[in-house]
Amino acid sequence: MNFKIHKTDQNTSARTGEVTTDHGTFETPIFMPVATSAAIKGVHNKDLIENVSPKVILSNTYHLYLRPGQKIINKAGGIHKFMSWNNNILTDSGGYQVYSLSANRKINPDGVKFKSHIDGSYHFFTPENVMDIQRNIGADIIMAFDECPPYPCEKNYARKSMDLTHEWLKRCINRFNATKPIYNHNQYLLPIVQGSVYSDLRKQSAEIIAGHDLPANAIGGLSVGEPHELMYEMCEDVCKILPIAKPRYLMGVGTPINIIENIALGVDMFDCVMPTRNARNGMLFTKNGTINIKNKKWEDDNSEIDPCGTTFVDKLYTKSYLRHLFTINEYLGKEIATIHNLGFYSWLIEECKIAINEGRFLDWKNKMVKQLDNKL
Repeated sequence: MNFKIHKTDQNTSARTGEVTTDHGTFETPIFMPVATSAAIKGVHNKDLIENVSPKVILSNTYHLYLRPGQKIINKAGGIHKFMSWNNNILTDSGGYQVYSLSANRKINPDGVKFKSHIDGSYHFFTPENVMDIQRNIGADIIMAFDECPPYPCEKNYARKSMDLTHEWLKRCINRFNATKPIYNHNQYLLPIVQGSVYSDLRKQSAEIIAGHDLPANAIGGLSVGEPHELMYEMCEDVCKILPIAKPRYLMGVGTPINIIENIALGVDMFDCVMPTRNARNGMLFTKNGTINIKNKKWEDDNSEIDPCGTTFVDKLYTKSYLRHLFTINEYLGKEIATIHNLGFYSWLIEECKIAINEGRFLDWKNKMVKQLDNKL
């Protein structure tokens, strides 16, 4: 993985750059749409490529391990061929999903025993077999197996969780280095900073993670219920320690405002289910604020979905029609909303990069945050 910084903002820590892997180059900052089980729900690759053009998408080790399983993906020739995707793919390790199964999992120093949410069967994840699974899946960028502490949690628990994550990282690195890619491209292992919302733990974790000198560094365990200001505080603490010359990836974040605020702190990569999940519930993001398309006020509004939108759905369909689709529970409505939201996130990131490169990011950010906070 090669990372080049193009421009750093003079008033914030925002920067533009590019990352190169065997599946191509992508510019940063970047938002990576989430294709949890090798699909962005309800959206064809063709529509995704032509309207959103994501250079990286994210899939999930836990879900792919359960369905369709490693053998099927391996027989297809890896995840890229399985889902007919020629650009970069990142796989989360499944640590967050195991965390979300808190009532159905047991953690010990060896790994995590968990109960499948599908059929109730029991499985055991270790740092070693999670590396093996991700080798079989074949994503370009793979994540270390970590423990994500809940919010809130006691500091003692957060410390033990962080220490376990660091121990597991050593085992992930050893296994990763002892194995080779199965398919015809390199893979890159990323470590994850933890420490909950305790500044001293976050700083300690960032120092340890940076010391492993891996190609990029991730920040995990945020956007799990803590106030946004606390998220920004933790992210700022960590970004001051993680090396400037390597990409920084904030996992699972977030709202449009969260993203541009964290870009200002020096984060380069983001993923989140928000644009897609919220779309399926009728929430549309626009440059002027959010729209709940289910509201009656849109019932007879025959204006375009978003006159400023960049995708084909924005000007082809009206708000009234889209509300009708949601009212009758027609899946086409969810697809239209998903394409719109992903297109908006893509537009927002592009505007952010332009503002950084032109030296006006701070003014742009402050103006945009006020607009995005509106409820239309």
